[in-house]
Amino acid sequence: MKAVIQRVKFCEVKVNDAIVGKIKNGLLILLGITHDDTDEDIQWLTQKIVNLRIFNDEAGVMNVSVKDANGEILVVSQFTLHAATKKGNRPSYIAAARPEMAVPLYEKFLKEVELQLGKKVEAGIFGADMQVSLLNDGPVTIIIDTKEKV
Repeated sequence: MKAVIQRVKFCEVKVNDAIVGKIKNGLLILLGITHDDTDEDIQWLTQKIVNLRIFNDEAGVMNVSVKDANGEILVVSQFTLHAATKKGNRPSYIAAARPEMAVPLYEKFLKEVELQLGKKVEAGIFGADMQVSLLNDGPVTIIIDTKEKV
């Protein structure tokens, strides 16, 4: 699993001009799922994201997690995170998991983030053409790949 995590002041995701997810002060997570992702990847990644200390404390130092900051989370599936660009100019998405595998993992990921965060998580619609609007805070953008956790 790959996640691009952005600290945001505001974020919303639309499908067919209708808002399907919206948060203030929290994290936008763009999530890419590949063929060999497992429940273990979900556990490790959700724990890492919820406890990642990237919010400012009273001294202005990034020392507070989204959970401790009482922040919100919006998750958007994004298969293009697994694009291979070595050959030619047209990316290959062969590493991205097919929907029959990716959808159940995406849904488990959402439930696990909610469990770890202790509140509802907003989300886009898997496989939909989505428009994401955000105000990046900092900017703070972090990329995590569960295949690089060792």
